Amino acid sequence: MREVISLHVGQAGVQIGSTCWELYLMEHGLTSDGYQLNAADDEKSNMLSLFSETSKGHYVPRSLFVDFEPTVIDTIRQGEFKKLYNPEFMVTGKEDSSDNYARGYYSIGRSHIENAESKYRRLAENCDSLQGILLFRSYGGGTGSGFSSLLVERIQDSLGKKCKLEFAIYPSPAVSTSIVEPYNSILTPHLNDVCFMMDNEAVFDLCREKLDVEWPNYYNLNRLVAQAVSSFTGSLRFDGSLNVDLNEFQTNLVPFPSVRFPIVSMAPLISKERIAHTSYNTSQVVSEVFEEKSQFVKCNVKQGLYMSCCLLFRGDFEQGSSSDINKAITNIKTRKDTHFVDWMPTGFKVGLNSNKPRVFPDDDMAEVSRSCVMLSNSTAVQQPWQRLIEKFQRMFRKRAFVHWYVGEGLEESEFDVALGSIQDLIQEYEELTSEGNIDDEDSY
Repeated sequence: MREVISLHVGQAGVQIGSTCWELYLMEHGLTSDGYQLNAADDEKSNMLSLFSETSKGHYVPRSLFVDFEPTVIDTIRQGEFKKLYNPEFMVTGKEDSSDNYARGYYSIGRSHIENAESKYRRLAENCDSLQGILLFRSYGGGTGSGFSSLLVERIQDSLGKKCKLEFAIYPSPAVSTSIVEPYNSILTPHLNDVCFMMDNEAVFDLCREKLDVEWPNYYNLNRLVAQAVSSFTGSLRFDGSLNVDLNEFQTNLVPFPSVRFPIVSMAPLISKERIAHTSYNTSQVVSEVFEEKSQFVKCNVKQGLYMSCCLLFRGDFEQGSSSDINKAITNIKTRKDTHFVDWMPTGFKVGLNSNKPRVFPDDDMAEVSRSCVMLSNSTAVQQPWQRLIEKFQRMFRKRAFVHWYVGEGLEESEFDVALGSIQDLIQEYEELTSEGNIDDEDSY
């Protein structure tokens, strides 16, 4: 069994993580305490990639929760799922990072790093064959940006070549929860092998436009993100004719080491009110995941080039022939508004899993028999980075709020180094875009 450890850091990472584990329980038929009756042995073995099993048949998430401000984790400790998690692997402090990367990485972070690192190593020692880690965090928060970076730095030597993948909440174009989000996001070093970016504004629009939620809250947003994460981890937890492990995601999605920020999109997303009047065959589902309105991050993919795509199918796709999927992919390649780099002859990785998606009982999302999550590496992802640099430079020219970072141990020169790193990333995306002509009618 190849295990995966989940690291949930900061308020966003903890809240998304708790929602994901709640969904996993439903999919595996586990109670809120982590017990299951009459489970098949093969189901158990797959489940043990993300859960550990005690001698009493208690399934415990292989997860570490860290947040300096204790309120969010205390909610889990006192909530319905308090007996599910091992309290030893829930780390809190007495004061938060105040939306300050430097507090998370330097001052407060240093006082917690030994404890958090030792907890992680305990989890790793309980694995027979660790496959890698999944990190959940927000780039805009102090703990999510600063402390998670410090933690990954400390454990990456022991990880060696094992996969480090992350689901990161990226600052939204127009909606912000913190003025200094651009500073925190630019300062965050990108040490993981693959970073799946999402932003609250894009997920908010998905809830409002697709699921008919008039005023979505974080509860709605986290549930939608959990659906995408569940499809991602489904091949680790269930049998499938074409399963994809963590190494395959990295190998197929990242053509160059620095170009490692895939876009997440999902279809179908249908409200309970619309499901009776909506059809979704294979061709429609594949076509929909390529639409901008199905993305979890705001960017115009029609202005970029796809370098690689991973299509993760769940549900009754396996009941029919894979020819429908191949036909749908061929149709996508011939669309005039969808462009691929000319040096990628195939461009698609496909995963098939017969376990259909589940939804929360009181969710606004309708339960469907099949779904598809696409992870696509497109040069269009440079757009959110460019927006972020513009916001960063506006403040940094005036040195606004910089004293709060310097006062916590950050040197001002680190701002320039971090900015240069992101500018280099954008330049690499621009060079890849210029290699193909997206207006060429003969292109894919």
